[in-house]
Amino acid sequence: MLSKLRVAAASITLVLAFTGTVAAQAADMALRNGAIYTLDTAHPWASALVIKDGRIAYVGDEAGLKPYLPGARVIDLHGEMVLPGFHDAHIHPMSGAMRLLLCDLSGAKSPEQLYDGVRKEAATGNPWVFCNGVPDALTAGIDGAKLDALVPDRPVFIRNATGFKGWANSKALAAGGIDPDGIGPEIRGVERDPKTHKPTGVLDDEATNLVRGKVPPPTETQYREALKRATAMANSFGITSLFDAAVSGSMFDAYHAADQAGELTVRVVGAQLVDTRRGLDQVDEMVKRREALRGKRFRPDAAKIFLDGESAEHTASLLAPYADMPDSRGPIIPQDALDAMVQKLDAAGFLIHMHAMGDGSVRAGLDSIEHAMNVDGPQDRRDQIAHVGVVDPADIPRFGKLGITANFTSIWFQADDEASADTMRVLGPERSQYMFPIGSIAAAGGRLTAGSDWPQLTLSPLDGIQYAMTRQPLDGSKPPLLPNERISLAQAIAAYTRDAAWVVHEDKLDGTLEVGKAADIVVLDQNLFKVDVLSIHKTHVLLTLLDGEPVYRAPQFTWP
Repeated sequence: MLSKLRVAAASITLVLAFTGTVAAQAADMALRNGAIYTLDTAHPWASALVIKDGRIAYVGDEAGLKPYLPGARVIDLHGEMVLPGFHDAHIHPMSGAMRLLLCDLSGAKSPEQLYDGVRKEAATGNPWVFCNGVPDALTAGIDGAKLDALVPDRPVFIRNATGFKGWANSKALAAGGIDPDGIGPEIRGVERDPKTHKPTGVLDDEATNLVRGKVPPPTETQYREALKRATAMANSFGITSLFDAAVSGSMFDAYHAADQAGELTVRVVGAQLVDTRRGLDQVDEMVKRREALRGKRFRPDAAKIFLDGESAEHTASLLAPYADMPDSRGPIIPQDALDAMVQKLDAAGFLIHMHAMGDGSVRAGLDSIEHAMNVDGPQDRRDQIAHVGVVDPADIPRFGKLGITANFTSIWFQADDEASADTMRVLGPERSQYMFPIGSIAAAGGRLTAGSDWPQLTLSPLDGIQYAMTRQPLDGSKPPLLPNERISLAQAIAAYTRDAAWVVHEDKLDGTLEVGKAADIVVLDQNLFKVDVLSIHKTHVLLTLLDGEPVYRAPQFTWP
C-alpha cells in the first residue's frame, strides 16, 4: 500500500544544533494524525510530532499541536507509522558498496557467466583481477587451475559474499605467501591435493585473508564514492545510523573527508579493526586515530576483534569437536592474549565489538570482557558480541549478568537456508538447538541489537525485523528455525532503534522520539503492529529524516 500522505504549507529551511525543551513557537515541520511509535517507555505512542532546528520540539496528541502550526510545513500522516530512524548495528558499508562498484559476480547464474565476469575484469588491464560475490551455488568446481587458464599473466582472486571463502590462481597464491608447488609451510585454510600436496587454489579463513591482504586497496576517492552509494541505499531503507564493523586503511581517510565535507547522510560509529597478528602496541595507535578523526557524524570509537570464522567452514571456535570432524574444534583462541588485548582496549575506553560464531569464541569473548571488568573496575561499558552463532546454555545468562549486548544478524535465522543447513550438520543435532539463541538471551535479561552484516543479502531493517520475529523465509514457506527463539515486534524494533543507539552512546541524541532529541525519523506506509507478520517486509519507507532534513523520499511522496 502506498501512503495517503498529503503535505501542505510553506517550506522553511531546516538547520541543526538545537538542544533542550522547546517552548511553543513556530516550527519548521509538524507531523500530525499519525501512528507515532516513540520507543519512550513512559509515552510509547503519539499522534503528533514537531521539528524545530533539526530537533524534536513536541511529541504528543493533536491538542498540543496548535501553537506550532503557523508557518510550519505540515504533514498529515493519515494514520501512517512513524518510528525513530533505524540503526544498522553491524554493517560493512564501504567494502560492501565497493563490491558493487568493482567486479561483482553475484549475478552469475552459471559457471560460464561467472568466468565471463572474470574475463571482463581481466580486460580492464588492472594489475590484479579481483572479484567478489561468487554465488554459493557455483562454488563447486572452481579451482586455481581454471583461474590460471583464464588469466595466466596476473594474480586472480575471487571471493564469496561473506569474504570467508576464496579462490586464487598460482600468482595470487604466491603473492599471499602460499607456495603454489606445495613446498612452503602449512597454512590454515589452504585446500591441498591429497596426492601432490599442492594447493588447489581453494582457500578458507586465514588463507583467504593472506591473499586478500595483497590485493591493492581502493583509493580514498573510490571509498568515498562507495560510501555515497552505501549511505544512499541505507537512507532508502530508513537507516539514519550505522555501525561500520571493520574500518581499516584508507577507509579512515575517506570517512573523515566525507564528514568534513558534509557528505555523510548517516551517523557512523566505526570499529577499528584489531590486527590479531600484532601486539598491544596497536592500541595506542588506535587511541590517537580515534581522537584525530572524531567529527560531526563519524566517530571511530569502537574496536573490532575477529574471534573466529564460520561454523559451516569449520573455522568457528567450538567448545567440543565438530560433529563431522571429531578431531577439530576449529581455531583455538589464546585466552591470555585475548584477555590482555581486551583489557587494554577497555581501559582506553573503546566500545568492544567481537565476531563470534562458535560457542567457544562466545565464551572466550565473555570471559575476556569479564576479565577486563575485574581488572579495570566499574565504568560505562557498552560492549557487544556479534552474530552469536551458537551459544552454550551456561553462557546465555551471562549476557544479561555482565551487561554485554548480543548483536544478531537475523537473515541467517532460516532452517531452509543452505548455510544454516550446513551449520546444523557440522554442529550436530544437540548443539544446533542453541543456534542464534536471541530469544533466550533476551529472556535472561540480555540486551539485543541488530545488524544486516551487509553485503549479506539484504540491507532492509524491515526484512530483518520479520526474520527475527518468524525465523522463517520472508514468504513463510518453510518451518521456523528454533521457533522458541523468536522475539516480539517490540523487541525487534527496539534492537534496530533504542537499544542500538544506547550501545554506541547515542541514546542522549537519538533512538527514541522524545523532546530535545535529533529528528532522526522514518515514515512507513503501514503500521507494523496492525499487519500480518509475513507482510512486514512489504512495508515501504516513504520518508527518512536526519536532523530534520530529508535524506530519502519515496518517488510517490510529493514534497513541495
